[in-house]
Amino acid sequence: MPGVTHDDAPLLADLMPWSVAPPRLGRGWPAAPDAACLRARWDTLLKAEGPDREALFEPTRSRTPYTAVGQLPGRAGGTEKLVRAVGPCVDPVRVLAAPFDEQWLIPDHRLIDAARPELWRVADEHQVFTVETPSETAGPHLLATSHLPLLRPGRIRPLYRRPGGAEPNLAPGLLDHLGTRLGHLPQPSDVLAWIMATVRADLTVPLTEDAEVWSRGVESGRRVLWLMRRNGERPKLPGGRRPYVRAPLPSRPLTIGYDRDEESLLLDEGRIAPVPPEAWDFEAAGVRVVEQWFAARTAVGAPGTLAAIRPATWPQAWTSELLELITVLALLAELRPRLADLAVTSAIGATELREAGVLPVPDRVRRPASVLDHHEEGPEGQFALI
Repeated sequence: MPGVTHDDAPLLADLMPWSVAPPRLGRGWPAAPDAACLRARWDTLLKAEGPDREALFEPTRSRTPYTAVGQLPGRAGGTEKLVRAVGPCVDPVRVLAAPFDEQWLIPDHRLIDAARPELWRVADEHQVFTVETPSETAGPHLLATSHLPLLRPGRIRPLYRRPGGAEPNLAPGLLDHLGTRLGHLPQPSDVLAWIMATVRADLTVPLTEDAEVWSRGVESGRRVLWLMRRNGERPKLPGGRRPYVRAPLPSRPLTIGYDRDEESLLLDEGRIAPVPPEAWDFEAAGVRVVEQWFAARTAVGAPGTLAAIRPATWPQAWTSELLELITVLALLAELRPRLADLAVTSAIGATELREAGVLPVPDRVRRPASVLDHHEEGPEGQFALI
């Protein structure tokens, strides 16, 4: 990714002004790489009574089994106090739990200390969530996902302020100003693609007036977005470079390693190859992505806790996810030279945007939009108005 420079490039925080702190679970067990174990955890919780249920729940100051909260927007979780809860687990949903690590979450407001309902209200098939990943090491400075992000500590900046892809989370007047300078009106998704391709470590974004450079940047950024979101057609490496399982993975692999000479990923006696060194070395937020992904699937919860309920054996789905992760990281690494070529000084700087009245942005666009198109169930079955 482009490095830090000292020109007049505007801040990402000004170009995408509405941001939200990441959700805070307060307890680890409502999220996991496997959806079936979440249902088993819920069933175990509800079979317990009194002090046993409270201990399994792992109460905090924000949440106890006696806390009354409303439903998560757009979700079907119960609103009676958890101490009286009955019935099956609400269907888990996909979330981005760590860089490039899609896991599952029980979307029940009673289980989450700080759920950030304003994010749930705008989470739909049109939405793209960007997540700041501050780090002094190599790696992307911004991630993008179609799923609700749980990563901490970076801010979350949705592309749209309302459901249905309505009201882009961009500085008012930015699209029109860029259109005047570029000779054509860009779409909100074009601006996001440019940001993904050019954002710097200090979270400034250089803006160009050169239509040809803009086009190349948007094209590269769209590929970054596609690889990070992985919507629709799945990414593939060419046949001779495509990773395969060369030696069967054990039922419960405990260690992971890498053989650079053989370009092989080693999971105990299991082996996946070829794995490019760029994929193995790929870091985000200062952590090697593949190792962090594996650690999340082999961690052992403390005995007697809900987190200890995990798959007894390594699911086949995890192997498929690992092969895709390797592919994504390898393809992103291949993009780095193309992104480095886009390192440009900001021809459209913050000073120009201020003179044009684009900056500073009004305070209202730094706050969530009002979403009044549906009712949300409040505590104990009451309806909440928002």
